[in-house]
Amino acid sequence: MKRAIIFQYFSPLIQSLSLVFGLSFISLNLYAEIRTLSNDINLEGNFVQGGLVIGKTPPNSRVIFDHKSIRVSSNGTFIIGFNRDEPSKVNLEISTPDGRAINEDIRVNKRQYNIQRIDGLPKSKVTPGKPEVLSRIKKEAAQAAHARKRDDERFDYLESFIWPSSGRISGVYGSQRVLNGKPKRPHFGVDVAAPIGANVVAPASGVVTLANPDMFYSGGTIILDHGHGLSSTFLHLSKLLVKTGDRIKQGELIAKVGATGRATGAHLDWRMNLFERRVDPQLLVPPMDTK
Repeated sequence: MKRAIIFQYFSPLIQSLSLVFGLSFISLNLYAEIRTLSNDINLEGNFVQGGLVIGKTPPNSRVIFDHKSIRVSSNGTFIIGFNRDEPSKVNLEISTPDGRAINEDIRVNKRQYNIQRIDGLPKSKVTPGKPEVLSRIKKEAAQAAHARKRDDERFDYLESFIWPSSGRISGVYGSQRVLNGKPKRPHFGVDVAAPIGANVVAPASGVVTLANPDMFYSGGTIILDHGHGLSSTFLHLSKLLVKTGDRIKQGELIAKVGATGRATGAHLDWRMNLFERRVDPQLLVPPMDTK
């Protein structure tokens, strides 16, 4: 397998490869690379836990990733992604219209994650016990899961992603969370510390599949679908400026930063999913310009 590492800011190389493969480069960091499976089948992106990869294959090919059939667009584009704790190898099968069969174990690089301790949270938000609260949490989780099932042949995900807000990075993807001394689920997003009322814009174009001003854990919440099952989620919002079903353009104002739900202070928690797989948003954007 040929491999070409794409180093940040190598713009002439990026431009020429974009012309060859017909893809927008989704990431400009040191994790990014191109893997060539044949002369007309390529994978490009972050082959690391939490990473996202865009594939290009002949149109009308069939692609099976991790033993599940996935959408291939009319031009042969598809997306695969890796969980926080993805094993070192994941299987990819591609069957082309001319009868070729490619069966490849995709190597996934391992990451080291931080431990983040957060104290001072209300006990009811860390270990809720009331039946009505538990019922609410279950219902809201089902709403979010449904919103992430959309699978449109749209190419919004090929845009070069931008930061939805600006500020200090106060939390990163994958960190093990210890809340009030109790180990909890890892953090699956990137936290941007910003004042209440700061702007939140769409990092890429998409369709709003969920807009809920008051969810138990995440407070004001928006889910924005970018096509092929890739979606952004924005949590702890103080004000929602869009509604379910809205078509949004990249850079459009969608919400205001808040401290709603389970939060110790004002910030934006930006998460990304490829269906049920939780990927790292920070791998898709350049370093933040806070000037």
